[in-house]
Amino acid sequence: MRIAVYPGSFDPITNGHLDIIRRASRLYDKLIIGVLNNTSKSPLFTAEERKAMIDEAIVGISNVSCDVFSGLLVDFAKQNGASVIVKGLRTVADFEYEFQMALLNKALNPEYETMFMMTNTKYSYISSSMIKEVAKYNGELDGLVPHNVILKIKDKLQREF
Repeated sequence: MRIAVYPGSFDPITNGHLDIIRRASRLYDKLIIGVLNNTSKSPLFTAEERKAMIDEAIVGISNVSCDVFSGLLVDFAKQNGASVIVKGLRTVADFEYEFQMALLNKALNPEYETMFMMTNTKYSYISSSMIKEVAKYNGELDGLVPHNVILKIKDKLQREF
């Protein structure tokens, strides 16, 4: 069984992320979305809230699941029996950063391969940080994130401000 891990902070998940998830799910028997709980960052949503939004967004994709992790990605992949790490790319800048991470992961555990997937061009300008900025100023989020995420962002921002 070919198992892959798609890691990220997903704060929040975007339609670009979903594009990668849908396409990667067709390439592997099982795809596990790994929501990084990075204690050095202060995300808008908790790791559990991000996982819940992803779980809602991936309903209907039977071979995809989601879990929260902290620590090293290679350890999370090993715990889940994965042999491939999927990384989504939007720009050349993404590639430079992700290439370094792939080399580091390979040094930590040579058994893992990293597969880079270009996002669909219609999502290439979308980032989670951009979504939060647009939402902060009441900009239109339709088409950028799943509908369930729009509701969660609006609710979260109303409670904070």
